[in-house]
Amino acid sequence: MDYTISTVAPIVLLPFFAFVINVFLAKRVPIAAVALSTLAIFGSFIYALRIFLDFQNVYAVNYHIHKVFTWFDLSAGEHLFKVNMGIYIDNMTATMLLMVTAVATLIHVFSTWYMHDDARFARFFVYMSLFTSAMLGLVVSDNLLSVFIFWELMGFCSYSLIGFYYEKEGAGNASMKAFMTTRVGDVFFLMGILIIWVLAGSTTFVDLYAAIGAGKFAGTFNAFGLALPIATIAALCIFAGTMGKSAQFPIHVWLPDAMFGPTPCSALIHAATMVAAGVYLSLRVFPLMEAGHITMFIAYIGAITAFGAATIALIQTDLKAVLAYSTISQLGYMVIGIGVGSYNAAFMHLITHAVFKACLFLSAGSVIHSIHCQEMPQMGGLRKKLPYTFFAMLLCCFAIAGVPFFSGFVSKDRILGDALVMALDNKAYIPVALLGFGGALLTAFYMFRMLFLTFFGEPRDHHIYDHAHDEHIGWNSNVPLLILSVFTLGLFYSGSFTGQGEVNVFGSKYEWFQTLIHKPEVAHLEHFAHYEKEDFGTTDTRDKVELPKAAYDANHGMDDHRAHHVHLVHKIGAVMSIIIAFAGIFIAYSMYVKKTLNPGWWAETFAGWRRALQGKYYFDDLYIGKIIQKGLVPFNALLAKFDWDFYDAMVIDGTAVLNRWAYNISRWIDNNIVDSGMVDGTGASVRLMNVLLRTLQSGRVQLYFVVLVVVLASYVLTLRF
Repeated sequence: MDYTISTVAPIVLLPFFAFVINVFLAKRVPIAAVALSTLAIFGSFIYALRIFLDFQNVYAVNYHIHKVFTWFDLSAGEHLFKVNMGIYIDNMTATMLLMVTAVATLIHVFSTWYMHDDARFARFFVYMSLFTSAMLGLVVSDNLLSVFIFWELMGFCSYSLIGFYYEKEGAGNASMKAFMTTRVGDVFFLMGILIIWVLAGSTTFVDLYAAIGAGKFAGTFNAFGLALPIATIAALCIFAGTMGKSAQFPIHVWLPDAMFGPTPCSALIHAATMVAAGVYLSLRVFPLMEAGHITMFIAYIGAITAFGAATIALIQTDLKAVLAYSTISQLGYMVIGIGVGSYNAAFMHLITHAVFKACLFLSAGSVIHSIHCQEMPQMGGLRKKLPYTFFAMLLCCFAIAGVPFFSGFVSKDRILGDALVMALDNKAYIPVALLGFGGALLTAFYMFRMLFLTFFGEPRDHHIYDHAHDEHIGWNSNVPLLILSVFTLGLFYSGSFTGQGEVNVFGSKYEWFQTLIHKPEVAHLEHFAHYEKEDFGTTDTRDKVELPKAAYDANHGMDDHRAHHVHLVHKIGAVMSIIIAFAGIFIAYSMYVKKTLNPGWWAETFAGWRRALQGKYYFDDLYIGKIIQKGLVPFNALLAKFDWDFYDAMVIDGTAVLNRWAYNISRWIDNNIVDSGMVDGTGASVRLMNVLLRTLQSGRVQLYFVVLVVVLASYVLTLRF
């Protein structure tokens, strides 16, 4: 397939047009609006699937499609100011497009059941269409400027969806909190774009790679007597965008409150869009992170986030709150992967997490829809009433806990394996590995605590249990969950049952995800120096069919000794992960099913820590109570006082008084001196002279004679005296 605007643009434009049409259609024909949104995202899925199959079956691993068009051109003479837009599609893009469209389609289908009785049924789909369109636009973007445009559009959509039930005070506050918190990262992200544009002369990814390869980011920026590396500043600014969008420590506080929106929107935000955008951005600009030497910093941020969020999830009683904190924790693992150079595994975890987290949220929605309750202590024994939901959630819990044969084991434990390799090579990474493995233990525990409290044991509230409807298979209620749960199996991503290359399936010698992505590294950017972009209207002349598949290097570019060491450490890490996963599940089983361990003892023994967890480590108290209410609000009041009492009252009003005085003086001078004196006086003098001259030049000879006599007489008298 030759990629033109007609084959790529529909992926983004179909849901966008559905949004535009539904703005007018939603109120009048809500069912048609819902159908249009769902069909539009399904259409995008078909286009995305076609691209994905091309990149898997035809193209080489480092093949890409990059086409540009001029958005606007304000160049004048030698001064060039031309902004291009375009698309960049490679294996990563193709996989992201497939994931976003597939997961979003199933969420749309589920929403037709979940939101059916909602008063704003159709409006919800209007937002969903714009949200998915923005995410797809971000994925195909070839430059940071268009990424930022779609990035902000998603921010608006998340604000609208989190605050969808705006009549509830909590929803309104949560949407505002999400919007304002992510703005912190967005400001730095914009600064990073400006730095890149100044240094590289462009914001496209390939121009950024070429500029880094050419050493344009090797300089320093001098400020306050310090010489700061430009690459480090730019990388930190861009990564701050990731921290905001992907809820990384310490600006993670908005994501748990995002659950105030309808559950399907939580599934979309926590899985396929929004939070995934931040990790995707850091993967795209990975060479900048390397050039800025901030990968260790990134690894620490990810490790603190993964472990910290997992600890808070331990005591949550709200079903969706557990999933919200697990999202933050899993995003932390993706960021750890970026920090330890586990590029493929970080992206793989993004994909696998999107699938099982979407399934978990939809399963939670199924439970909430059936019993109209979110508090796990009031549940219990629901596996008999909701067998399909229980089955889907069980598989997803296996996946996120890192149980072998499931996707989370394949992706997360590769990240932990690389973290272990880095820890053995460099002691500074030991805390990263410890926090990573510790978080994995907690993940297995709190996810199965959620499962056991919800579906096992006797019902703890018989009123709720008795009023729960028995679950029957439905195309728009259970089927989306079951489809997603099937794709939690690890063999779909690893090509093997173990995830470590043993017991391969599909007749493949190599694991397809391992060969999926060409990792851009600073040391291998030379070929971007001669990179040429293609105009959107041109046909790609490269031979797509005969391009050789990149040879799979089992040693990953390392010599045999080093490769053997790394593979051995990976296997040790995998064994540790398996032990940790089953340990976490066993502890949860002992506490909440077998009841041989008393959760109350742990709560009393670690009461101080428990209070800290209940207070979410007091970040909200710090941000809202201290920084905002005691810092920013008084500072805002001070600025307001300065504005009203000094600037407005003295500068503005004082200037007005001075202006009035100056006006009055100017008017008096104008009226009395300029007009009356100079202008009118000049006229009067002219008129007087006119009278005199007219009198003297009357044309009467007698008068001239008299004047002559007078003059002569005066002359004679002058001579006489």
